[in-house]
Amino acid sequence: MPDDVEPDTCAAFRDALDRVGSKWGIAIIAAASDGPIRFAELHRAIPGISRRMLTLTLRTLERDGLITRTVHPTVPPQVEYTATALAKELFASTRALSDWAENNHAKIAAARAAYDDSEAARHDDRGPVGPNPY
Repeated sequence: MPDDVEPDTCAAFRDALDRVGSKWGIAIIAAASDGPIRFAELHRAIPGISRRMLTLTLRTLERDGLITRTVHPTVPPQVEYTATALAKELFASTRALSDWAENNHAKIAAARAAYDDSEAARHDDRGPVGPNPY
């Protein structure tokens, strides 16, 4: 680790990456960024998420201060979720990464294909190659 990077900074960055890198966190934040949204609406808005995973991820995001949960005293109780200002800031910062990924996806795919082709050619030319030096 470079001398100018504090261990606490790395821990904070890992925490942020946990939210950004989770399969469902950013999708939930995005869906809740436009204002209050009910559980069923969230579930419909995020294809492929199970009700259980939505519940667990919402709890994690609420614990982290990224989602607020509001229970309205009706019968049955109406629960709404809203992205906090902190979550909206996180979501905005992920846009640059999203744009980079979209702009460079083809380059990465081409690099992978070229690498795989060269590895296959190397394997074909010399027979099986020994253990991976990495």
